[in-house]
Amino acid sequence: MDTPTLRVTEPREMLSLIPYQLGFHPSESVVAVSLRPPRGRVGLAVRVDLPDLASPEDGPQLAREVVAHLDGDGADRAVLVVYTRDDPRRGPDPVVAAAVAHFREAAEAPYGEVPAWAVTSTGYLSLDCDDTCCPPGGRPLADLSSTQVSAQMVLAGSSVASCREDVGRIRSAGSESRRSVARVRRRWQVRGRLAHDDGAAAVERWRADGVAAWRRAVDEQLERAGGPTAASLGRLEAGLADVRVRDAVLVALVPGQGDLPERCTRGDRPSREDDAALGRALALIVDPLDGVPAPPAATRVHEAVLVAVVAHGERGHQAPALTLLGLLAWWRGDGARARIFLERALADDDGYRLALLLAQSLSYGVPPGWVRASR
Repeated sequence: MDTPTLRVTEPREMLSLIPYQLGFHPSESVVAVSLRPPRGRVGLAVRVDLPDLASPEDGPQLAREVVAHLDGDGADRAVLVVYTRDDPRRGPDPVVAAAVAHFREAAEAPYGEVPAWAVTSTGYLSLDCDDTCCPPGGRPLADLSSTQVSAQMVLAGSSVASCREDVGRIRSAGSESRRSVARVRRRWQVRGRLAHDDGAAAVERWRADGVAAWRRAVDEQLERAGGPTAASLGRLEAGLADVRVRDAVLVALVPGQGDLPERCTRGDRPSREDDAALGRALALIVDPLDGVPAPPAATRVHEAVLVAVVAHGERGHQAPALTLLGLLAWWRGDGARARIFLERALADDDGYRLALLLAQSLSYGVPPGWVRASR
């Protein structure tokens, strides 16, 4: 997501932007925001649970980890925002006080004094002023929905889920549709096992059929009101369980690759020439020198096909499609959505290597290549 340039003196604009950066309205959370030089451009937003940052045992270490993420984003200043139900000045709230203290201690050396704000169920306020500056309960939340940033995000088609659990939620398709896909999937799983018994040539043909199923599903998503057919979804789901087919589909997500996805499934391993082409294709996603933004129209179609696979597929066995959805979300710059998809992928298969690698990149705050190139 292309973030508007905001000045530190515009707290309303910054507070209205954070839910769009995260993709959801946080609650009982702390969000640290990176401000990059030279004009305080808003960068990375890192969310942690409020009780975790307040913990006397783990909070200081967690605060140092958050600061390390902001440093990696090129920050020269930071802002802290606490999301909690009630005005934390009443009492005052010891949990909020501990969380803020832990972060400020970790951030003092690189950033100096860090401003701290709170967003409650009724308003927003500065934690560095008393009731004479911000009234009890804070200033009205409605102020945050009438900012320039909020208007820009709405016009750009961005939306905010009501909570983290709603980000990336995929509703299961109807039972009859799922049964139709399951029948196709089981047939193609059997064909895959028989192909492995019959030798390399048969496996290569089966993998080629998996890539063809992806091509058909994309065409059907574009051409059919109901999206991909059961035949395409069942074959694709079965194919994605094979790493070579999944990698071929990953390459197909990148524009301008011609028949490289098909070539990726040939032989015991890609040829030296195809391997180099594969590296160039992946560089368009990850490399700060060659990285390009995800193509919006094509990415929407690809996401819709993968969502259809998950919605119609076998529950608990969707790590491949969920991981590719996480990759696409990360490539678009939607880290919150990417995290949700990758968490769900790892819930289905906690050893799924590509999901683990992408989740690690997110945990270190590594953005896609085009974002790093723009800094």
